Amino acid sequence: MGGQQAVLKLQEIDPQIKAIVSSGYSNDPVMSEYRSQGFCGVLAKPYRLGELGRVLRCVLNQP
Repeated sequence: MGGQQAVLKLQEIDPQIKAIVSSGYSNDPVMSEYRSQGFCGVLAKPYRLGELGRVLRCVLNQP
């Protein structure tokens, strides 16, 4: 199961789920269109701990 399918399943369980997509493929359409795919944030691999923290703070502060 890929990320798109996983987030759909998670949304069935909890429609308010806050999911972050992460990939090493920058040309993946999910990375550029992450909100329309059900994700609240995006994080390109490889990433540093500081970047992860920034994205987590941003996503957790979303209404």
